[in-house]
Amino acid sequence: MIGMNKTRKAFLMAALAIAVGACKKGKAGGPDPAGGGGGPPMGLPVEVVVARTDTVRDEIGATGQIEAVQSIDLRPEVDGRIVAIVIREGQEVDQGTPLFKVDDAQLKAQVAQLEAQRDLANQALARVKELAQQSASSTADLEQAEASARSAQAEYDLQRIRLDRTTVRAPFAGVVGQRYVSLGDYVTTSTKLASLHTVNPQRAAFQVPERFARQLRPGQHVSFRVAAIAGRDFTGEVDFVDPVVQLPGRTILVKARVPNPARLLQPGMFIEARLVTAVRPQAVVVPEDAVVPAEGSSFVWVVADGKADRRKVTLGVRTPGFVEVMDGVKSGEQVVTGGLELLAPGAPVMPRVVERKG
Repeated sequence: MIGMNKTRKAFLMAALAIAVGACKKGKAGGPDPAGGGGGPPMGLPVEVVVARTDTVRDEIGATGQIEAVQSIDLRPEVDGRIVAIVIREGQEVDQGTPLFKVDDAQLKAQVAQLEAQRDLANQALARVKELAQQSASSTADLEQAEASARSAQAEYDLQRIRLDRTTVRAPFAGVVGQRYVSLGDYVTTSTKLASLHTVNPQRAAFQVPERFARQLRPGQHVSFRVAAIAGRDFTGEVDFVDPVVQLPGRTILVKARVPNPARLLQPGMFIEARLVTAVRPQAVVVPEDAVVPAEGSSFVWVVADGKADRRKVTLGVRTPGFVEVMDGVKSGEQVVTGGLELLAPGAPVMPRVVERKG
């Protein structure tokens, strides 16, 4: 930076010396020592950069946190005593994996009893049907026997379901969080057993000011960084835009689904996100130091036909070292970045092209 300042200072001093020399020559009014007869005026040396096209993105900055796509507290579906804990805290499990076992001895006995009652009802129905074929039983008797058999089967099926539910299984694939019960605890259907959270993918959730409401839609690209993981960028895609503006901050909740194969992202992590709302692949960009603020507007000096042309411009997205020019400058035109202080509209210039990377 110091070397650049020295070079710029030397460049300006040289330009000033040339300008002063040109003025003195003009005042003398006579031919030059070589006998020249008043040729074209010398141009002011300036540094220029060629305006180019680049891809720019309209972005909205926001802060938020990581959330699990699904997160629940597991509860038993039957009352009883915990007789087995199959998992440990922090364990990753598949959908349907057994997690806890509630004592099922009483339910097994009830199922056996109902199974016997069902079998008796079916046997009674078979006898009534046989009698009905011999016209020894009425239609009402047959209907009653059929109803009794169906009722016995339903009671048996219901108790079988309750027996099956003494095993608490994972409703989705995820990681087991905190466990709240121990072996031997008596639990009811309102008792929390443990938490379960999805790990891949995760969700990035953040709030956006309501003035951006019309720019938000599912499918937009989101990039973010996590305070706990320095130097790592994560990306995702918006899959939810809240249709309701939240008070009192008048913000809109946005959520993006984020792949998490390495299991680096955890629910609750703080994030700094950037939401891309528009992409312009052929935007004209110029160096930031080519822009001159004046009179409440922005101007750029352009070299046209060897002369300085002062143009009013509308600025767009800023990127490191460059700024988008939405009108006033075309790609390929030379914009002045060095020697701006001495320029005047229509002044002849001697441009020296400088390469800028960005």
